[in-house]
Amino acid sequence: MSLLYLVLVTLVLGMLVGKTTTFDFGNFYEFMLYLLIFIIGVDIGKSKGLGEELRKLGKMALLLPVATIIGSLIGGFFASMLLDVSLKWGLGIAAGFGWYSLTGPLLAAYSPIYGVIGFLANLTREILTIIFYPIAIKRIPKEVGIVMGGATTMDTTLPIIAKFGGTEITLLAFVHGFILTAIAPFLIPLILQFF
Repeated sequence: MSLLYLVLVTLVLGMLVGKTTTFDFGNFYEFMLYLLIFIIGVDIGKSKGLGEELRKLGKMALLLPVATIIGSLIGGFFASMLLDVSLKWGLGIAAGFGWYSLTGPLLAAYSPIYGVIGFLANLTREILTIIFYPIAIKRIPKEVGIVMGGATTMDTTLPIIAKFGGTEITLLAFVHGFILTAIAPFLIPLILQFF
C-alpha cells in the first residue's frame, strides 16, 4: 500500500510543479516510457518458462480485450444516456480505452469540446486504474482487474499491475493493452462516422 501512496504523492507533486512553474520536459516522457517498457521486457525475458507462459495466455489473452471493449462501450452507452449526450460522443470517448493522447485529438477533429472531454475521461481512467487496481484485486481475480486499465496496461499502468498483481500476469497485461492500442485508432473514427 505504501507504493500506492508514493504514486499519489508523486502525481500531486507533479501537478503542483506543472501548475506553478514553466518547466517543460518536452518529449522526455516518451523516452522514459520506452525505457519503462524495456525494463519490463527484460523482467519478462528473465522469467523462467516464458514459452509456457505464452501458451497459458491462450483464450484469456483474447477474452480480456473483448470484455474490455464490450464493457467500455456499454459504459459509454449508459454515460451518454445519463448525461443526455449524443450516443456518438459517449461511444467515441469510451472507445479510447484509456488512451487519452489519442482520444483527445481524434475527437477534437470533430468537436474541440468533446476532444477535451475525451482526453480528460480517458486520463481519468488511467489515474483511477493506478489508484484502484491494488484495492480491486483484493476482491476480484488479478487477471480480471487488468480490464480497468484498458489500453494503458501495455505501458503506463503496467508497473502497477506488475507490482500488485505479480510478474506472472505482466505478459497478459501487455498483450491486453497491445490489442486495445491496435483497435482504438480504427474504432473511434468508425464510431464517429457511423453515428
